[in-house]
Amino acid sequence: MSIMSVNTTRRNFLRSTAGLLGIAALGKSCAPAKKMPLLSFSTLGCPNWSFQEIVQFAANHSYNGIEIRGIQKEMDLPLCPEFSAQHIRASMNLLEDKGVKLVNLGASASLHSKDPAERLKNIDEGKRFIDLAAALKCPYVRIFPNDFPENQERNETIGLIVSGLGELGQHAKGTGVRVLMESHGKVVYINDLKTIMDAAKSDTVGLVWDIANMWSATKESPADAYATLKEYIYHTHIKDLKVEGDKISYALLGRGNTPIFEAIDLLAKGGYAGYYSWEWEKRWHPEIEEPEIALADYVVAMNKHFA
Repeated sequence: MSIMSVNTTRRNFLRSTAGLLGIAALGKSCAPAKKMPLLSFSTLGCPNWSFQEIVQFAANHSYNGIEIRGIQKEMDLPLCPEFSAQHIRASMNLLEDKGVKLVNLGASASLHSKDPAERLKNIDEGKRFIDLAAALKCPYVRIFPNDFPENQERNETIGLIVSGLGELGQHAKGTGVRVLMESHGKVVYINDLKTIMDAAKSDTVGLVWDIANMWSATKESPADAYATLKEYIYHTHIKDLKVEGDKISYALLGRGNTPIFEAIDLLAKGGYAGYYSWEWEKRWHPEIEEPEIALADYVVAMNKHFA
């Protein structure tokens, strides 16, 4: 073969190869980006941080949202200075400037008690949180079911929880807020949750699925829980635990032995569009990892899993 023929062949090869590489690059750039989950964290994980520190951390670590469960140990959120009439606009502006959403306000209200004074106190708290959420344009308020007292018949307690959800749901009508009952306390079995949610069904009522709360107590499978309750799930609490007999300890995501990723995958494949909210309970367990570590690690672990 002549040198000219060799050079011509080489030029054709390079031209062809460049074209293929260009097509490959174009194909890669045009491929749809993988949908990443919406991530938030509960402020239980950073009980000593100021509101500004909370929002700045969320922005710096690519969180989409924040779930407020206390600010610097003030758990009654309507009493927080950041949400007072004087400061609420500045707080909302800070969130907007940093591109972070408020996704849920965590109340302590529980609906199981039939004591009139106790019941009034809890219902009143729920309503005050709904009013604050409406002012903040926050979509959800979390409340607890929360117990099956020994001095109450089980069905009576379920009726009290249902009626409480109904009253709070009615208060939320027209506000843009939905009241979410968390799977929490003794109300964590699939059938109990299904009974309550079916009876309280409303366009202003839903469920927070706390996967670890349920599984650690009941050992019922996430697949069964999701299949039964998915129509009611608007928000999730994500945590990982090391469960060894009666001993339960908190673990960074993926370091425990709860079936947490099984549940996360069920949600993602089922079209869940809500937040996966990391609930690192530093407020109640001061011995666990510091928030700078645990809250940053969650984003890395979730992005690695979804990638």
